[in-house]
Amino acid sequence: MKDKKLLNKNFNVVLVKPEIPQNTGNIGRICVSTGNPLHLIRPLGFSLEDKYLRRAGMDYWKHLKLTIHEDWKAFMDFAGKDNLYFFSTKGKKLYWDCPMPENSYLIFGNEGSGLPGEFYGEYADDLYQIPMPGEFCRSMNLANSVALVIYEGLRRNYKQE
Repeated sequence: MKDKKLLNKNFNVVLVKPEIPQNTGNIGRICVSTGNPLHLIRPLGFSLEDKYLRRAGMDYWKHLKLTIHEDWKAFMDFAGKDNLYFFSTKGKKLYWDCPMPENSYLIFGNEGSGLPGEFYGEYADDLYQIPMPGEFCRSMNLANSVALVIYEGLRRNYKQE
């Protein structure tokens, strides 16, 4: 069996108004383990000093490339309008069809209400979902959703040697 090598390709994980510190801590840990920066857009539903955030992020949190944005406008001023991809239960396209070029911004809403309502119209062409064929669950855990999307992007970037 031939070795596989990961191409050097990064994504930016973006959480819009996250509410649960344990999820954000887990997502930070995922970002550290995959070499991806994390962007948090205020308001946050917790303090960055929160013990649950630190516990979930463990000792990895100090290695996280973290940027805090005061609001969506500040984030857009930072990121620009290209390569923004949104993930929601309301997406019409499937996450494995998302292009995810290098340095893409992979944007997730919060645990309680998802993305802000105006995003569904404004960014409809760049809105993706994770299929959930089960009948009793309205959404997946945010950290699990981020992991699925990140690892789909990583899967695409392995090459045979």
